[in-house]
Amino acid sequence: MTESLSCIIVDDEPAALNQLVRYAEKTPFLKIVGAFNSPLEVLDYLQNNEAPQLIFLDIQMPDLTGLELSKVLPPDIMIIFTTAFEQYAISGYKVNAIDYLLKPIDYSEFLTAATKAKSRVEEKVVPKNKADEDYIFLKSEYLQLKINLSEIIYVEGMKDYAKVYLTTAPRPVLSLISLKKLEDKLPTDRFMRIHRSFIIALDKIDHIERSQVIIKDQRITIGEQYRTEFMKFLDEKSM
Repeated sequence: MTESLSCIIVDDEPAALNQLVRYAEKTPFLKIVGAFNSPLEVLDYLQNNEAPQLIFLDIQMPDLTGLELSKVLPPDIMIIFTTAFEQYAISGYKVNAIDYLLKPIDYSEFLTAATKAKSRVEEKVVPKNKADEDYIFLKSEYLQLKINLSEIIYVEGMKDYAKVYLTTAPRPVLSLISLKKLEDKLPTDRFMRIHRSFIIALDKIDHIERSQVIIKDQRITIGEQYRTEFMKFLDEKSM
């Protein structure tokens, strides 16, 4: 089941902006993190905040059009264009928009478009839990190394690099990959991030001591923001 999708809404017309905010508020799987009258406000927001998963973006706006803004947004943001001008539909699809909504927009059309975005996220999530995914390839120096998931003990993040500790190697594999990207590739039923710098293999835990997980000689503190999810896992496994 997909968690709430974070979204922002951009429209220079107050009435249209308020309508879209109301639509988003009544959609259970959407979480509004911002509503803006100007694309420039969006750029300022993105400099200081985590990017949302979805943006409802008006096309015809002063200073910077929605199409122009879409070309400088982070590539992972899904876009649903809104406009009063039907001729912009083709341009909208050229930038790989999820959908295109023609004003005036009714809620059923809004919901259909938002559901497309939700389905897109679910399609990305499902492969993480497939039981037949037993290995990944990691780039290390000039090699693409095949890493069996069953051999991973834990992963330590170091800025843009990750150190992958294995049962079969005396030294960790160093790869130019962020911990977040690696977290997205590992199956959630076997691996968990418990600290901003560590992902652990759940079946490799030796024991838990207060707020620390012990794996072999490594003590890893459970970060506050990861504690709830880890305690949920622990409750499910405890006798």
